[in-house]
Amino acid sequence: MTSRNSTLSRVLALDAPTLAVDLFLFAMKALLLFFATWALVGTIALQVSGRGLTGAAWADVFAGGLAQGFMYGLIALGYSMVYGVLGFINFAHGEVFMAGAMTGYFVADALFDAGMWESAFLPALLIALLCSMLVSTLVAVVIERVAYRPLRGAPRLIPLITSIGASFFVQYAVRGLVGDAYKTFPLLPEGLQNRVSILGLNVEGIKLLVIGTAILSMFALWAFVTRSKTGRAMRAVAEDKEIASLMGIDVDRVVVTTFAVGGAMAGVGGILWAMLFGKVFFLTGFLPGIKAFTAAVLGGIGNLPGAMLGGISLGLVEASGPTLLSGMSWVIPTWVALVVSACAAGAIFHGWRLAAGLEARRMGMAIGFMLFGVIGVLAGVFLLPGASVYIPGASQLKDMIAFIVLIGVLMIRPIGLLGERLAVEERG
Repeated sequence: MTSRNSTLSRVLALDAPTLAVDLFLFAMKALLLFFATWALVGTIALQVSGRGLTGAAWADVFAGGLAQGFMYGLIALGYSMVYGVLGFINFAHGEVFMAGAMTGYFVADALFDAGMWESAFLPALLIALLCSMLVSTLVAVVIERVAYRPLRGAPRLIPLITSIGASFFVQYAVRGLVGDAYKTFPLLPEGLQNRVSILGLNVEGIKLLVIGTAILSMFALWAFVTRSKTGRAMRAVAEDKEIASLMGIDVDRVVVTTFAVGGAMAGVGGILWAMLFGKVFFLTGFLPGIKAFTAAVLGGIGNLPGAMLGGISLGLVEASGPTLLSGMSWVIPTWVALVVSACAAGAIFHGWRLAAGLEARRMGMAIGFMLFGVIGVLAGVFLLPGASVYIPGASQLKDMIAFIVLIGVLMIRPIGLLGERLAVEERG
């Protein structure tokens, strides 16, 4: 009786707005986990019953997601590097990527007209790749020099807003120069359009080229950052600019180098994107840029391996998400619904034990377990048996799925998959 009264008194002592926020966050986590589990189990069940995708189709999904994820990772490196050194998000980085894609198109088109694109594809590709990297690097350095350096030391919101302005400026400057029509990338050689057998899977040659080029680029960046003197200086500045300056490191030069390296990676991603999807225009950098920023946050902002892991994870989720959503069309058997009820009953018991031992400020989680446990028990008995959900046009929802995954991961692990790496002054 005494314990029950003590628990009740802690519940009554809770601040109502705080409790409401805790319950809302708990509900979001519970719903995301429930629907993700439903989609995954449903997809597996449909596969086992022979109503899912074929092995070849899954191989296509995996290869496509991997290729797209590597490109997100290449762009995300720029976001993560700049944030690690300067502590703000460079929203113009998507346009640096677009400049690389646009340059790749014009160079490849000129080489195609000259006949070199077909007769000597590898040298032509190298030329287009170098030009894309050069232009993206130049755009990134000019943005840093003109838009960001004069604001060094200003409140963080000012360079953030400036980066949005720089993004629009580059977009519409490119539109003014080349027009707003889509540019169709020259046809790739047959070897890249055909499927190649690797490890028993038939994958399009262009996807293998994208994945291989991205891996080589990441390895080169890793070697540069970890083995070169400039890379060590970049890490020192990212850790503590003032101490690095006292040690004789030229901070301005390191910042420019950071933008240049990030721009070069965006240039690689840009031409790979243009080759994979075949079209570019002045807004090509907007959505991939937002997703790459998402990937950087997902992996852990300021963390270079995290940026790559976040990009690959995002690409795979985006590619497989529509198929997983279709898994919710699986009709839930009664025994599975009863298992859900049993798990929910366990959540009620867990919540009650937490309520008996926690301080008042964490009572929201305990109440969440009990409240949504009761809802889960009732849903498992009355709603879930025989339930199924058909989502029309699931393939159109891949962008939404990517951002929902970001929200879900950050609610459970706010520092990202591999954790943040921030400068001394950025740490809380």
